[in-house]
Amino acid sequence: MVVAASRIFSTRTPLFKPSLVRTHLPSASGYRFTFRSMAHSAAASASSFNKIQIQRDDTTFDAYVVGKEDAPGIVVLQEWWGVDYEIKNHAVKISQLNPGFKALIPDLYRGKVGLDVAEAQHLMDGLDWQGAVKDIRASVNWLKANGCKKVGVTGFCMGGALSIASSVLVPEVDAVVAFYGVPSSELADPAQAKAPVQAHFGELDSFVGFSDVTAAKALEEKLKASGIPYEVHIYPGSAHAFMNRSPEGVKRRKGMGMPDEDAAAVELAWSHFQSWMTRFLST
Repeated sequence: MVVAASRIFSTRTPLFKPSLVRTHLPSASGYRFTFRSMAHSAAASASSFNKIQIQRDDTTFDAYVVGKEDAPGIVVLQEWWGVDYEIKNHAVKISQLNPGFKALIPDLYRGKVGLDVAEAQHLMDGLDWQGAVKDIRASVNWLKANGCKKVGVTGFCMGGALSIASSVLVPEVDAVVAFYGVPSSELADPAQAKAPVQAHFGELDSFVGFSDVTAAKALEEKLKASGIPYEVHIYPGSAHAFMNRSPEGVKRRKGMGMPDEDAAAVELAWSHFQSWMTRFLST
């Protein structure tokens, strides 16, 4: 299926290994792995978040909640940086979209945030992906136990891949919107997706096999095979992480060689997001 302005595709899932992404990022040499806790991360609208703790199996993790009580819930999954200002910006934005949502960010890194590319790579390399899926399931179930009749999952980069994985592995998920990320075939096969999936990619994305156009087209073929409703949007002239529009996020993207700026593409993506989540999370 194809849609004008942001072309709709689907794909065969290429294998994502962190090393594939590393080859397209600045050299890690010279960086020091120093972490700061979530408490020290600059975050817009931090005061509007309610910090909670969620238990699953034998571990407890922090999560940050914002938005309308008893509204549809959306789990918002971090980029490889961790729970930083940008993912909080996204959660606030989501909570304010009509008709209103209750957004929850699970802290998959347990308080650690990468301050530069090398640290973010190090944190993602060390992530227990199966454990992260369990965190997502616990987050979905927390929302359903706390007033949300239906719950979606969204995420960006690393979180985008995990969002698609949740459509396969978390039966309680009602809808997914993923931004520029495809899970490895070892983690989840999108051909087995059980929840509706909308996915967004930048045409200039250079993360080969993870979020480039080839990966997007491959994802479309997998989603087509699943039989669930799906959309895959590709935005001309946009690179990876094009949704990050805060001053800090723009500066960070430019430092990584992604100078593109297209406010219209961002607004179009949010419009698609809003329509998809409203369609599938309305009771």
